[in-house]
Amino acid sequence: MSQRPSHASDTTSEPAPVEMDAVGSRASDLPLLECAPSQRPLIEEVLEGLTAEEKFLPAKLHYDHRGSELFERICSVEEYYITRTELGIMKDSSEEIAESIGSGAMLIEPGSGASLKTRLLLDALDSPAAYVPVDISRDFLLEAAEEIARRHEVEVLPVWADFTKAHPLPEADGEVEGRAIYFPGSTIGNFTRAEARDLLGRFAEMVGANTSGDVGGSVIVGFDQKKEIGRMEAAYNDAEGVTAEFNYNVLDRLGRELEADLDRDKFTFRAEWDEEVGAIVSRLRAREAHEVEVAGRTIVFESGEPIRMEESHKYTREEFEALAGQVGLGLDRVWSDPADDFAVARLV
Repeated sequence: MSQRPSHASDTTSEPAPVEMDAVGSRASDLPLLECAPSQRPLIEEVLEGLTAEEKFLPAKLHYDHRGSELFERICSVEEYYITRTELGIMKDSSEEIAESIGSGAMLIEPGSGASLKTRLLLDALDSPAAYVPVDISRDFLLEAAEEIARRHEVEVLPVWADFTKAHPLPEADGEVEGRAIYFPGSTIGNFTRAEARDLLGRFAEMVGANTSGDVGGSVIVGFDQKKEIGRMEAAYNDAEGVTAEFNYNVLDRLGRELEADLDRDKFTFRAEWDEEVGAIVSRLRAREAHEVEVAGRTIVFESGEPIRMEESHKYTREEFEALAGQVGLGLDRVWSDPADDFAVARLV
């Protein structure tokens, strides 16, 4: 699917009400390591994309409240096999994955959520030292972290940060015998090959050793595997039109937040396989030549001109092993479904 924000979870439970502090932020008894960077103004990112030679919009724009609801619906449509396939792998293999991580581990989840897959792994781990969810959305982070703390006997240490950037880790109260990154949901596919390589490199550094150099670790990451093109494209062009609505909603959001007159009726949606980049590329395409106004700027669309909305990269097992190898990670083990559609890999 798209480049989900770190708080987009595919299988969440209903969170309990949480108190808010005097300024409206979520109050919590959990310790919070705060290292979130300042965010670039939305208007700058939108204008950069719409004035580029090949127009694009940041994929994170999909995830306002309405977009997040639509993503939850996408995960349950018949054509979208990814979520249910990975969940099946975790139900069948969580104990083996936990055994490969070892006892006393600090489990770090970049782009965390209170998902069933995370709970399955925490249930299977032997005496985990701590669970460290990392998210750029402060309120969602605390909400999800508190949900995990209610369900599991584990120290929960949330980190408010952009997981694509280097950030420190909190100190656990108990002894940490190893570190493990858990990065499920094929989120790695939402990055270009170069971005995915750099991200895996940061993960390797994060779990490689502590200050004394005696704590090793592993990276557990899910990725969607290449398969018949028709099946891959169908997952992003569902018959119900939920994914199309997910993309049209971005135009609606820009109208609300930036007063941009991007009329959804003047665009069509289609997701197609791009062999050159190895990804499903989703685009909105202008039905006719027209102009729009965005924050006082006139944006010209030619008939048929596309807006690149998102990429979902797919890998063969050999391609993913080669990608990880570029940053010194080896493919230690892979768990998959009977059809070998999706893979959960342990990198060390």
